[in-house]
Amino acid sequence: MRLWDTATGEPLGDPLTGHELAVESLVFSPDGTTLATGSSDTTVRLWDTTTGQPLGNPLTGHTEGVGSVAFSPDGTTLASASYDNTVRLWDTTTGRPLGNPLTGHTEGVTSVAFSPDGTTLATGSGDTTVRLWDTTTGQPLGNPLTGHTGGINSVTFSPDGTRLATASVDDDIRVWSVDTGETIGEPLTGHWSSVIDVAFSPDGRRLVSGADDATVRLWNADTGQAIGAPLTGHESIVYAVTFTPDGERVVSSSRDGTVRMWDPAAGTPLTGHSDSVLSVAFSPAGDRLASASFDATVRTWDVETGQQVSTLVGHTGAVSTVAFSPDGTRIASGGLDSTVRIWDAETGRPLGAPLTGHTDEIASIAFSPDGTRLASGSFDDTIRFWDTETGVLEGEIEVPSGTAAISVAFSPDGRILASAGNVGTLLLWDTESYEAVRDPLDVPGDSAVGSVAFSPDGRRLAASSYDSLIRVWDVEDWRPAGEPLNGHQGLVRSVVFSPDGQRLASGGFDGTVRLWDVSTGQPFGDPLRGHDYPVVDVAFSPDGTLVASASYDTTVRLWPASATESQLCDKLTANMSHRQWRDWVSPDIDYRQTCPDLPIAPDPAGTQ
Repeated sequence: MRLWDTATGEPLGDPLTGHELAVESLVFSPDGTTLATGSSDTTVRLWDTTTGQPLGNPLTGHTEGVGSVAFSPDGTTLASASYDNTVRLWDTTTGRPLGNPLTGHTEGVTSVAFSPDGTTLATGSGDTTVRLWDTTTGQPLGNPLTGHTGGINSVTFSPDGTRLATASVDDDIRVWSVDTGETIGEPLTGHWSSVIDVAFSPDGRRLVSGADDATVRLWNADTGQAIGAPLTGHESIVYAVTFTPDGERVVSSSRDGTVRMWDPAAGTPLTGHSDSVLSVAFSPAGDRLASASFDATVRTWDVETGQQVSTLVGHTGAVSTVAFSPDGTRIASGGLDSTVRIWDAETGRPLGAPLTGHTDEIASIAFSPDGTRLASGSFDDTIRFWDTETGVLEGEIEVPSGTAAISVAFSPDGRILASAGNVGTLLLWDTESYEAVRDPLDVPGDSAVGSVAFSPDGRRLAASSYDSLIRVWDVEDWRPAGEPLNGHQGLVRSVVFSPDGQRLASGGFDGTVRLWDVSTGQPFGDPLRGHDYPVVDVAFSPDGTLVASASYDTTVRLWPASATESQLCDKLTANMSHRQWRDWVSPDIDYRQTCPDLPIAPDPAGTQ
């Protein structure tokens, strides 16, 4: 065994040696000063985490290997579970056993856990049962918990102690009421092989599991529903999983020799569509996301949980575009059936009859900033303006023949509508007179423009084009604002400003989502990868913290869009060392303690 410095990644002292066979389980005491280990050699050992030296003699008594150890919340008692079918309790100060072994299981005991208040002990066994014990008397509490059809690999209490989660060889996870011993809801199913470990999030609202199928999965602990798709990357059995103390990340270890840290919110796929997803839009409150798909549906999603909320059915062909009204009460969609439809965002029911008049596919829609009008752009070379209350057509713009209106966007004051299409020009229209307000803005090479977007302050206009570039214009004089943004490998289908106007998000046929600094034109971080096919639409959440992306791979993904310095510091345990600063930042820049409340990591021994 080795101890490691979590700030530097360096080993702390020499390996801890003493066990004669494999170490099967280890756990830190609540105060971090002691490490307990259980081994195939039938012994339990306690170690001083500062010196790495053993504390007293091995704890002996088991006649088979020890597969699980756990400290009581106050650190005074240690429980050990053994393949000899027993559990033993030990005084951590004296190393002496507390009472007789806990007996009752008919096969090896594989997992043990104390309740948060320390009064109850849970054990899981190869005999398929879970048992609860009074830690003071050593007596069983009620009957064994039965329901699993395979051996138990892991048991864990919820933070409030009212629930117990169990992972089993039968591929399932079960959640139990500690008071009644009854299961809560149906088993959590999804892993296709033995579930090895399970853990609650610090707030008790989620579960994470790791399995023999090499995947990590997240679950809603209240509903039992899966959260997002499985987290994949390990190449072998996932042995252990846990949440970070802030609950924002998951850590997993595997037989493949790696430990991985996952951000469940980073690129989490929302699955449910059966064909390409063509458009996404956040609700103004940011709690819902709408997606439009080639499967002829619009779907809404809970942004926090990733769960589908509703399916809007009515279009007779692919739905190519979707938008929320500014007040969040309505959803508009347009599709291959040449219609625009308006839906009640809460109920998912259509509001009135479809808006008809276009003679070809609807490519884009946009609500006016005040929500009273809806603009629809079509491949029939027209843009139509509709009254959102009555559905009455208010006006129409004809774009040059054969160019189509692939994308439309209102300026923040609602006075100008920008449109773009198959020819490399951006057209700007007066939304009252429906006349052009100036000559077209040209895109070099006549490359088709996939998307247009105004900045929130109306001072800039961005356009993505099929030549792999993104261009930004200054609205005051309609001159380019710097050089084109270059990074995508292939056509760029979508672009959108962040709510503060400082960043752009773009999605391209290279399957990536990219973030850009508007002031410098430089990429903001690395490309966001995860989609298997082209990304055709992107949207910022109203608070600017998330980007949603739609892809031909049938999924919607949610990505973290930014991280403040304080948010990054919350995830660290120390500032980088002076040596790391010189190596990673620059020897010519004075050291800065980026996180004032955190210590500075020491330099490795022998360095200056």
